[in-house]
Amino acid sequence: MKAEAGRQVARAWRAGEIKGIGAASPPARPSRPDAPALRPPREVKKRKITAQPAGRIALLHALAHIELNAIDLSWDAIARFTELDWPLSYFDDWVQVADEESKHFLALADRLKALESHYGALPAHDGLWQAAENTAGDALARLAIVPLVLEARGLDVTPPMVAKMHEVGDPDSADILQMIHDDEISHVAVGKRWFDHLCAAQNLEPISTWQNLVRTHFKGGVKPPFNIPSRDAAGFSAAFYGPLGDEYLAKQQLATTSTAS
Repeated sequence: MKAEAGRQVARAWRAGEIKGIGAASPPARPSRPDAPALRPPREVKKRKITAQPAGRIALLHALAHIELNAIDLSWDAIARFTELDWPLSYFDDWVQVADEESKHFLALADRLKALESHYGALPAHDGLWQAAENTAGDALARLAIVPLVLEARGLDVTPPMVAKMHEVGDPDSADILQMIHDDEISHVAVGKRWFDHLCAAQNLEPISTWQNLVRTHFKGGVKPPFNIPSRDAAGFSAAFYGPLGDEYLAKQQLATTSTAS
């Protein structure tokens, strides 16, 4: 399994068994299992946490699919942009992220089995990898979108899911989601660190650069409310995302007004 193989590679990297950084041409799309079937996002039912197992299974399955994409995105960040002559710590960081994403996937897959389901049992959508394809030619855009929009969004939405899992009497799932949230703080921090690194190397102002990249490469908008304490813990200040959150709310208000009139 990809997740287990990734953990083995991470252990070998930390043990010094992998020598040097090579060059690679990663595929446009990573290999994936035959299941789950991939559907457009609009065709995948919304997940709701309920006391009945079906609702929790649907949510955990969706999260497992996100984590599988996150594994691919982490290793892709290592392989795709080697021409930028990163310091070794860049690879240390992304190997650690990839290892933790594998840990998350395996924990969710095990939890699905405990609930008498499995990864692949339900359809999923391919929105996350579309973000990877849209930023494949630009390391700065990749860092702006994947860790600093998509993973940062996970910091916002996961704590309410943890609370809801406790509310419906599923502390085992709640513990997994809490572990994922806590690890994701460091993943957002990794993205922020290397985004700032590239901005400094290219003499770019980070805040306006990030905002412009998000406007260009991410059409969904940066949606409030924000988990400011977790984002602050990752070193990702509201000066970056606050104005885009205001833009999102203004667009929503305009759409509501237009519909009403």
